[in-house]
Amino acid sequence: MSNLLSNNYLKNYKATFILAFPVVLSQLGHILVGVVDTAMVGQIGTVEQAAVALSNSLYTLVLVFGLGVSYGITPLVAAADSSNNFEENAALLKHGIIINTILGILLFVILFSISPLLNFFNQKQEVVDLAIPFLNVMMLGMIPLCIFSGFKQFTEGLSFTGIAMLITIGANLLNILLNYLMIFGHWGFPEMGLMGSCWASFISRFAMAIAMFAYVYYNKSFKKYWQGFNFRNISKELTKKILGIGVPSGLQWFFEVGAFAFAVIMIGWISPDAQAAHQIALSLASTTYMMASGLSAAASVRVGNQLGLKNREGIRSAGFSAFVMVLIFMSTMAITFILFQNFLPTLFSKETNVIAISSSLLVIAAFFQLSDGIQVVGLGALRGVKDVKIPTIVTLIAYWLIGLPMSYILGFKLHLGVEGVWYGLSMGLTISAILLFWRFNYVSKRI
Repeated sequence: MSNLLSNNYLKNYKATFILAFPVVLSQLGHILVGVVDTAMVGQIGTVEQAAVALSNSLYTLVLVFGLGVSYGITPLVAAADSSNNFEENAALLKHGIIINTILGILLFVILFSISPLLNFFNQKQEVVDLAIPFLNVMMLGMIPLCIFSGFKQFTEGLSFTGIAMLITIGANLLNILLNYLMIFGHWGFPEMGLMGSCWASFISRFAMAIAMFAYVYYNKSFKKYWQGFNFRNISKELTKKILGIGVPSGLQWFFEVGAFAFAVIMIGWISPDAQAAHQIALSLASTTYMMASGLSAAASVRVGNQLGLKNREGIRSAGFSAFVMVLIFMSTMAITFILFQNFLPTLFSKETNVIAISSSLLVIAAFFQLSDGIQVVGLGALRGVKDVKIPTIVTLIAYWLIGLPMSYILGFKLHLGVEGVWYGLSMGLTISAILLFWRFNYVSKRI
């Protein structure tokens, strides 16, 4: 414990916090779009809220994969920056823009094509009928969001984190305003109900992409990376390097969030009330998760910097300081969930049964907060040392070979219902946390 309070660690806590705080708010902004949609649509009705839950389960699954692929840029930029390699970072900017734009288009086309498959997951038909058109518009927003994320990860690799935070906050305020206007038809806007919510999200994300591009293009700090910029001479080697980190990073998020997304489908077999309650509790748990992922992103940059400097002790102290910080933060969130378990759901729904189920799920969420924080920081720290393949396998095993089967067994075979599904997911999170923490300790000792 004394080592964790040494001057070296205290410096790391400060440096990580300064870097992480804007990233935390920026990451929080991505998930708050869904939280706002859930809360405001909940004022319309439970079926509409269940439709948002079903849509967001698939949308978030694709969202985190897209964001994860863009994460392949950050450690490479951080390492090149610590070596003052401007040419490498100029190339990373160009390749990052191309990769993320193509990725956004592909993800939109794929999910738009498969959204009708929601009809075959044994969901309530009235929920599916609302979910499909909502999902299609939400997926259109994936294109500008991927472009935004490409620029964001580039600037964060250079330790410029503040502007993405400000743009994300502005976009969320815009989303709240547009939700108010387009869902309920205020100020002369048409009353669009559920569909007004998804169009509000699309417009706010389009604004994010434009604002982030303008910042990187016109800011003098980035002028040197645009000199001689063109889309010719695409390097297969550099593309492979970015995707070599980005695709496994995207799959790591995909496997975890995918487990929770499939849980939405399983819970849909129970009732719309259970599905709406799951979405409320998941929205709150996802909020703390995305905030923890801000610390994960900071850990990736700080560890990547130390890797570029070939400083093994710096790598370890940068990584472990992030673990300590996320434990403190997630412990606070766990206590908050327990203390306000009966109040928080009332912000999302007026239905007594939905609120009661959500309250019980928040208690379970409180207990897996520590595991969730440790595993996401572990992924970030390992990404900083470019170790992504084994962590990807860990997440696959923890969530899909252990977590989801246990969710089904506990929820349906042992008749524990929606709570049983969440117990199973908690097991997957805990196993992932233990293995990823051990992996970082193992790898960092051998660099």
